[in-house]
Amino acid sequence: MTTSETSAGGLIREWRTRRRMSQLDLAMEAEISQRHLSFVESGRAQPSREMVLHLAEQLSIPLRQRNRLLLAAGFAPSFSEKPLTDATLAPAMAAVETVLRGHEPFPALAVDRHWNLVSANAAIGPFLADVSEPSLLEPPVNVLRLSLHPGGVAPRIVNLAEWRAHLLERLKHQNDATGDPVLIELERELRGYPSGMKSGLPAPVEPNGIVHPLRLASGDQVLSFISTITTFGTPLDVTLSELAIESFFPADEQTRTVLVRLAKQRAG
Repeated sequence: MTTSETSAGGLIREWRTRRRMSQLDLAMEAEISQRHLSFVESGRAQPSREMVLHLAEQLSIPLRQRNRLLLAAGFAPSFSEKPLTDATLAPAMAAVETVLRGHEPFPALAVDRHWNLVSANAAIGPFLADVSEPSLLEPPVNVLRLSLHPGGVAPRIVNLAEWRAHLLERLKHQNDATGDPVLIELERELRGYPSGMKSGLPAPVEPNGIVHPLRLASGDQVLSFISTITTFGTPLDVTLSELAIESFFPADEQTRTVLVRLAKQRAG
């Protein structure tokens, strides 16, 4: 689904459909009558600013799209959208850098809403080694494209089929949640890259596994990682709400030993 509606009621109906909620479901969540919600969606009733924000909250609409919804309803946007270099975001960006540096000697990176690299710590080196397509490292570096492109990291991902399926599923969920046309095009592009599967069967899943690991060839060794995603808990700025930090942790002692050794070499 793409966000094509321009009226406030139409946008609310589109987001409700995207969230797979009936009018009754949303009305109950919002504690309003289904009749009133129906009137809002059809344009027979004009929602107040407070009602627009209330419905947006129940639908978990991203801040960027909440601003669009407010504009469609005839109200000024509620959420700022500043560049990451804006002075007012300096404390938040300092917090990001603190998290990145504090995660060393393990890799961590920050990305924007389109998965473009914003910042990374010094331990990210193993992910950038042996990239044969130089354009992939030209700003803005898209980390999903870099990961799955045959001229990027993909040839060194030992479990490429599994990791590719994991990344594409994450991107699909993000597209379902936001309907961002740039991300929709990115997903289409990435699905055209080699899958790493030797057959048409889905990538196997480890029956006793607890997370999707990333297994990366590094010289004559294989580094194994698990990862977590961190976002700001209560952002009021659109750009800040879309910033995410991915932190990679060693999944075994061999990987931990290699990363600690590499950190000591950098320090030396």
